[in-house]
Amino acid sequence: MSPADPAVQEQPRASELQRVANDFSIQIATVNGSGSQTANLVLLRSILLMGVPVSGKNMFPSNIAGLPTWYTIRASKRGYVARKKEIDFLVAMNAETAKEDVLTLEAGAAVVYDEPLKLNTLRSDLAFYPVPFDKLVAPVCPDAKLRRLVRNMIYDGILAKLLGIDLALMEQALGKQLGKKAKAVTLNQGALKAGWDYAEANLKKQDPFTIEPMNETAGKILIEGNAAAAIGCMMAGVTVVAWYPITPSSSLCESLITYMKKYRVDKDGKATFAIVQAEDEIAALGMVIGASWAGARSMTSTAGPGISLMGEFAGLSYYAEVPAVIFDVQRVGPSTGLPTRTAQGDLLQIAFLSHGDTKNMMLFPSSVEECYTMAQEAFDLAEQFQTPVFVMTDLDLGMNNWMSDGFKYPDKPINRGKRLTADVLKKLGEWGRYKDVDGDGIPYRTVPGDGMPAYFARGSGHNAKGQYSERPDDYVDNMDRLARKFDSSRQAVPKPEVEMVAGAKIGFIGFGTSHWAITESRDQLREETDVKVSYFRLRGYPFNEDLVKFIDTHERVYVIEQNRDGQLLQLIKLDVTPERVARLRSVLHYNGLPIDARTVTDDVLAQEGFEVAKKTDRIGGGMLGGE
Repeated sequence: MSPADPAVQEQPRASELQRVANDFSIQIATVNGSGSQTANLVLLRSILLMGVPVSGKNMFPSNIAGLPTWYTIRASKRGYVARKKEIDFLVAMNAETAKEDVLTLEAGAAVVYDEPLKLNTLRSDLAFYPVPFDKLVAPVCPDAKLRRLVRNMIYDGILAKLLGIDLALMEQALGKQLGKKAKAVTLNQGALKAGWDYAEANLKKQDPFTIEPMNETAGKILIEGNAAAAIGCMMAGVTVVAWYPITPSSSLCESLITYMKKYRVDKDGKATFAIVQAEDEIAALGMVIGASWAGARSMTSTAGPGISLMGEFAGLSYYAEVPAVIFDVQRVGPSTGLPTRTAQGDLLQIAFLSHGDTKNMMLFPSSVEECYTMAQEAFDLAEQFQTPVFVMTDLDLGMNNWMSDGFKYPDKPINRGKRLTADVLKKLGEWGRYKDVDGDGIPYRTVPGDGMPAYFARGSGHNAKGQYSERPDDYVDNMDRLARKFDSSRQAVPKPEVEMVAGAKIGFIGFGTSHWAITESRDQLREETDVKVSYFRLRGYPFNEDLVKFIDTHERVYVIEQNRDGQLLQLIKLDVTPERVARLRSVLHYNGLPIDARTVTDDVLAQEGFEVAKKTDRIGGGMLGGE
């Protein structure tokens, strides 16, 4: 596409454009390892400080440095935080991708770019802002080695001027980001001011996009899901953590190490916890099981490849009935797949993880607040049901910054489950480690040193007393009791959130981070086509009767998830009758980018018989997703 193309219209003047306030997306294209993350987070936080709801998503490569990376920021006066499919404002700092980044924009978008790239020759239907970054950074940063890190802050100053962001708030955000690093703060403040001054003197506003003050973010924080989960684990009383680094879960345990060192030491400064980096994921879960057997609250975090390795130990935890909490921060697979892209593709693997007949509980947080609260619930459930409990997040939730209210301090006592006491033992008369005395499938357990009867914990066949047994009837009795215990957990996992809409023939079922695209899609469907949709947000597995009631209330139910094979749909099919299965449909998104509302809306409308113009999902000139 070129200015000579008769299909391309000249960009209207800013005075002719209708203002677009607090409702657009910004994409910043840089090189991995160039220090752009600081500038991006300062921009994100500045918009938050303006009182405007905001979200940020980092699309980064899986190498250390050198490859293209994109950071997208969405400002939304309606509070939408899902990824926006369209890019409205591009900052092009990477020569390798700049041309494709520009060519994939829709007409009317704006582009701030490094002047030597001459991107304004590519199209005439965009608003272009050339900036001589190297010339501007040189007087600000005399140290040539530091310039590539400081020059990114110049585009923050440029955007502050062009978009109407208060420069004082941006400086406040910079101070928050860099903390007590006085030299770095001074250098970056100089770059901010240089960008602002250049834009004020040389760049005439040509686009409609603007940030205007609102009052929708008072008291809000920005935090990654992994950090929120780490705080939740600490509040739950975790004392033993065993882990092996793997993207995108590593920052969960790294954050936990920081928090525990600060808040979990005795008066003499000695740690009251143990955090061990194991030799692999197999060993990590083995350590967790051993610590839990001894009575400690213990956990690990990993991603799909680590889950695959943990299969045998997961079976031991399930069959020997030892609590364990495992965070699965999901990423694209199979194999190495796309290790720095997001997905919801581990459901089937975890639901039945290990060989033989195994059923595992799962929790599905959709927000950083639920990462915090469900971390605490996971430990209670693991001890209550004496089983592994998996908390299913994903890269989008775990590694991106999300806006949230502050977290509430726990107000409920910790639930240690059925721990045998002298009074209970006297009441029972005779104790058997794997004996079901209440009909819920959950036996009483002891831990070493509690003064109660000991038992052999084994992964081989055993009877109700914990004695080794290969008798067929003992095995069947044990497996049937484990199935009863799993059924009992249906009422204990977090309840779904259900929003019924009067007259709606269509229902949506979703979970995790898909929630944010789903809520926006429901608004699109109602406002654009008058299609009403009820919504069932799943928060835990196994399912309960609420799911069946929801399906029965609607003619068609779309199960929306971020994987290729409709894994949640497959799990639902195992639980419901064929008549109900006939009502189920799939909306699937699995290109590694966070799901967006327009994809959901267009897919549903197409299945409902509407004509929909298909758009390729692109970020970074098609280098991520798309064709």
